[in-house]
Amino acid sequence: MRKFVVNVNGSKYEIEVDEISVGEAAATAVKSESVKPAQPVEAPKQTAVPVVSAGNGTKIESPMPGTILAVNKKAGDTVKAGDAIIILEAMKMENEILAPIDGKIIDIRVQKGATVESGELLAIIA
Repeated sequence: MRKFVVNVNGSKYEIEVDEISVGEAAATAVKSESVKPAQPVEAPKQTAVPVVSAGNGTKIESPMPGTILAVNKKAGDTVKAGDAIIILEAMKMENEILAPIDGKIIDIRVQKGATVESGELLAIIA
């Protein structure tokens, strides 16, 4: 048994390795074809934001609980569908809350640093 220190992405790990003879190595050899390469990880998909149409505008609600990292627009700003209005951090991921329609922001109901719950009103667009 031999001990080694291995550095992986800046973290050091102490490992123990059994030393085997050449005959044992040939008997337990693994074919390189049996090892599959790692598959690339796809970027997370954008989360659908609950939108409720009301007589006085379209309400944008939080799709999940989290913390507001940034508010990119303010009341009175004109937005196009797909513009990022708010950045919501949930589970250590940044989620863009996008404008569902073209229009003018009537009200922003949150501020940077606020904690929100799922379904909480974030903004209203008309």
